[in-house]
Amino acid sequence: MSRSSLGVTLLGSTGSIGKSTLDVLALHPERFHLVALTAYSQLDLLFEQCCRFKPLFAVVANEAAARELRPRLSVAGIRTEVLQGEGALETVASLPQTDAVMAAIVGAAGLRPAMAAARAGKRVMLANKESLVVAGALFMQAVRASGATLLPVDSEHNAIFQSLPSGFNGDMAASGVEKLVLTASGGPFRRMAAADLEHVTVEQACAHPNWSMGRKISVDSATLMNKGLELIEAHWLFNMPAADIEVVVHPQSVIHSMVRYRDGSVIAQLGAPDMRTPIAYALSWPERIEAGVERLDFLKLGSLTFEAPDMARFPCLALAYQALSAGGDACCVLNAANEVAVAAFLAGKIGFADIARQVEAALAALDLSASTSIDGLMARDAEARRFVATRIG
Repeated sequence: MSRSSLGVTLLGSTGSIGKSTLDVLALHPERFHLVALTAYSQLDLLFEQCCRFKPLFAVVANEAAARELRPRLSVAGIRTEVLQGEGALETVASLPQTDAVMAAIVGAAGLRPAMAAARAGKRVMLANKESLVVAGALFMQAVRASGATLLPVDSEHNAIFQSLPSGFNGDMAASGVEKLVLTASGGPFRRMAAADLEHVTVEQACAHPNWSMGRKISVDSATLMNKGLELIEAHWLFNMPAADIEVVVHPQSVIHSMVRYRDGSVIAQLGAPDMRTPIAYALSWPERIEAGVERLDFLKLGSLTFEAPDMARFPCLALAYQALSAGGDACCVLNAANEVAVAAFLAGKIGFADIARQVEAALAALDLSASTSIDGLMARDAEARRFVATRIG
């Protein structure tokens, strides 16, 4: 590898973001090399990735998984060192050899390693939105203290980042920015009657019309909770109050988000619905590199349409606005309650519409006062999980 090659640690290499990241990295072997890959349960895929990319380290969930992976790599002649456990995730995120960290572990489990990368002053490419939803104030404090570079990977936030003035720091008056506009596909149930939402199946909820995503995030998209989490994330990323962040439903997912300016201009970022575009931009910023995506053909687009989100039928978005306005640990409780409720829905224990009911109950019942440490937030997270799990039974 060349001395100018960027060392990348990929947290969550076997998920959809992880696999797309490896697709982009494979196009540019002269620019990037893998320091570490991490995975929770998909050991066969992690083994294949290690054989192909030969990272210095691979991190798995526990010693049993490590004992399974080590001999397989040894027999294949791969000298990747296998580590295990949550602490190892934080270690590889902050190694001296690591220049950039793709934080793509789904859920609150990705918070501590992403925080470790931020504290170590790395280029943090944030696909784990829960890091900001759960611990926005603490995370941004760590970024500022260390001088880390924080780059959003979610397509919506990446689009806003591309559409804002260079160096934007939340000073709307100086920059002429009026509002941020997050676009939402509306998910698979955009036109479904409220009564029918009580009876949708897991398979229906996971069948996103535009994006290929994991099951949890697909359900979040179907409930619009994903957009609620993105609302909270945008607040922290761009230092914008909730009142200045709009959400509009754009079923075609071609315009990924927009910025309104005081003079009436609207600047948008467009592209095919493919996560490799924002991933490539985060990896190469401030440059642009080939991402391997299909080019947008305007002559084949047809119409681009927009509508207001129906918060009565999809209350998760309204609950996210509520939690952001409440402050304290409300967003932490919102996220934890949602993760437990979505898992219960995927397991067939509750109905689709019950997800929002469980989240609403947690926000109403639990202490939302602000924690001052990651340990405090994790305790609040655990409390919310126990509350919802007990209600579900």
